[in-house]
Formats: sequence, C-alpha cells, structure tokens
Amino acid sequence: MASSVSSTALVFSVKRCDPEFVRPAKPTPREVKQLSDIDDQEGLRFQLPVIMFYPSNPLMKGKDPVKVIREALGKALVYYYPFAGRLIEGENRKLMVDCTGEGVLFIEADADTTLEILGDAIQPKCPCFEELLYDVPGSGGILGSPLLFIQVTRLRCGGFIFALRFNHTMCDSPGLIQFLNTVVEMARGLSIPSLLPIWQRELLNARNPPRITCVHHEFEEETNTKGTLITMDENNLVHRSFFFGPKEIRALRNQLPSSLGACSTFEVLAACMWKCRTIAFAVDPDEVVRISCIINMRGKPVFKLPSGYYGNAFMYPASITKAGMLCKNPLEYAVRLLKKAKAEISQEYMKSVADLMVIKGRPSFPKLGNYIVSDAQHAGFRDVDFGWGKPFFGGIARAISIKSFFMRFRNKKGEEGIVIPICLPPPVMERFEHEIKSMTKEAKPTRVITSML
Repeated sequence: MASSVSSTALVFSVKRCDPEFVRPAKPTPREVKQLSDIDDQEGLRFQLPVIMFYPSNPLMKGKDPVKVIREALGKALVYYYPFAGRLIEGENRKLMVDCTGEGVLFIEADADTTLEILGDAIQPKCPCFEELLYDVPGSGGILGSPLLFIQVTRLRCGGFIFALRFNHTMCDSPGLIQFLNTVVEMARGLSIPSLLPIWQRELLNARNPPRITCVHHEFEEETNTKGTLITMDENNLVHRSFFFGPKEIRALRNQLPSSLGACSTFEVLAACMWKCRTIAFAVDPDEVVRISCIINMRGKPVFKLPSGYYGNAFMYPASITKAGMLCKNPLEYAVRLLKKAKAEISQEYMKSVADLMVIKGRPSFPKLGNYIVSDAQHAGFRDVDFGWGKPFFGGIARAISIKSFFMRFRNKKGEEGIVIPICLPPPVMERFEHEIKSMTKEAKPTRVITSML
C-alpha cells in the first residue's frame, strides 16, 4: 500500500547567519522588462519553495558549498539579471521587472543533523523546513520583494541542503532549472553558459485584439450548488507525502482495461489522487469537481518556443465531472477524463489562455472543488550537481493548498518510486489515507481448486 510520511517525526536546530544580498558579479542593464500574459496570471502570484539534499563527497574536502554557490550565483546573475530586480505593476496591473540589480536574498546556515538521521523524512515536507528556508520578514511579497531567496545549510555529515524560493510569475520549474544549471556551470569554472537565456516574453502575449476561442474549465467560476465544497483553512491543514512504489503503481494499472490504451504513470496516479481526494471530502454526488493538469509547452514544435526561454510555458487544462460519477465509477473513468483534457492542448489553446488573461483581468483558478497536479518528475531537480554529486532528493518542497507535485524519490529500502505531497484538513486526511491504501492494495491471487469428481 502507498506509504505516508508526516512532517513532525524529527526535530533539529539550525544556526543561520544574517541574510545578505548577492548581486550580479558585473554591471547589468538598467531597464524595465514586461512579463508575458502567461506569466502574469493571478494564480501564479506566489512564491514556490524548492529543496535539494546533497551527500558528503570526499573529493570536495576543503571546499565550502556556501562559498562555491554564493560566488557562482553572482556570476550566473550577470546573464539572468532580471532575477536580481524587483517586480512592479503597470497599467491594468501588468507585471514588469524593474532590473535594479539589487540582488537575490541569500542565507548561510548550519544544522546539527545528518542525511542518515533524516532518512525518508527528506521527502516533502521536511521536518524543520521553516528553518531550512527561513522566511525573512518582508521577503515574501510579490511586488518590490526579492525574486529569488536561497539558503544553503551545511550538515554534520559533510553534506548540505540547498533550499530556495522563487517568484512563480518569473519562471516555471524548467526555467528555474535552466538558471540553476547556469549556476552549476559557473561553479565548475565556465565563464559563459552553455545555454544562453532568452527573455522574449512577448511570444506568449495576448493577440491584438484578444479573443477567447476555446473552453477553459480551469478558469470557470465555482458552483457550490449543494454547499458541500469547503474552503480549506490554510492554518488548519495536515501536510503528508505519499510514496507510490512499483507495487502500488502495478495495483492501480491492474484496475485499468486494455481498451484504455497507453497511459502514463502520471495520468494513473493523478486519477487515483483525484478520486480518493473527492471521496475523502464527502462531496455531494451532484456537485461539480475538477482537476487541472499542468502541461508544459517546451520541446513541442507547435509552440515554437526558442531553446533558452525561461519564462512560464505551461497551461493547466481542467477535467470536470459530477462528484458522484467520479467516485462510483472505476479508475478508468478519471483516467479518460484526464487524457481528454490533455489532448485539447494546442497553440490555439495557449493563445486563447493569454487572451483570456487580458479580457477577464488576469483571473485566478477556482479553489472550491478543484485539485491541481504537476508532474515534476522530469523537471531536472535531481540532476543539479554543484560539484558534490547529484542530490538524494530534489524537488518542490511541499504541497501548496490545492496543488500537488509528483516527484521521483528513492526510499530507505532502495525502492524507486514517486512521492506526492498533499494538504488536507485533518479529518479529510484520515479518510484520504484510508482510500489510498484501499485503492493501491494488490489483489490476492485467486486459488484454483481442481476437483477430481
């Protein structure tokens, strides 16, 4: 069955130095740059935390990860200088980057623990996470605040933890990885990135005149017709991560008919999470619920995005259905809905989203009855190597409200699988865990008894 890990199992202390600003190592242009209309969504006006756990490496003895990363960061910011600026708003709340060169926030720290002690607890959300990425007062805003905040924490074992928080309107996970890979290259002695950054945010702007040409369930107004869709209290949520190894994934796939065709593991797990979450909330059968899957545009010829583009380049088409249909039908039902929504993605759909942002005043996604899932398995977090080797775990640090992120993880048994963090109210979490365990339980083989009569 899928195993869950709570974030309260371990406690350790962290000693931090005072926050400082790391500025570009050389002078950079002083200018104002507009974000795209895909960047500039109300639903992206938040800061997303990332965390990576690095083991000790005898070959790096005598080298300080704090010093190496801090120096490389300044060099990388010469090329990615907008990250050293601050966001401002223009007419109609249009977001722009004022490239002031003020720098990104940086903290040096030490923790009295080891990776061995942490064990499986390094999956989201790690114990004492708030100490590993300290919330510096005044740093968490969208306008006028640092666009990147990095904390590097040394461990007793010689390893270290790299944690950061980034303003999501500036970039998505692949864009962030592109920047971090430049930091890696600077740390390894390169003077010019192997992949130069490209701004060109106008590529994902609205048309003139804007026109909505597609159906966008992901931005439709909430309908709480039966009053059973509850608003989650952010101050009263339980955060847990669920690990799906080969057995759990096999148990879910065994529930799908061959007529469904090829399904990605992400589609299967997303369908499972959505169904179990809806059951756990005890939603009225006639209430409409939805799931939004984040789909990246990079690498798809139809979108014609240049290599090096690091802005937000994704959409999240939604599947909708009545709760009763989702809960009573086999898993196949949810998978088909997901596949149908993903198949609707096209260049026209992307342009329609950008136009919708302008026409409707940059709306956010609905929160009632909605669940947003992102496949971060292949974003590249596990490949960021500052010289100490690849991290034991790298990915989004926690679930955020109605959003879950799917990430690769190897547990202490050595099993490779996918870890999915989720936030739910306490009683809903209990029911959710029960449903997940039930759905991922492998059926026992049927005993065949041969009669000799």
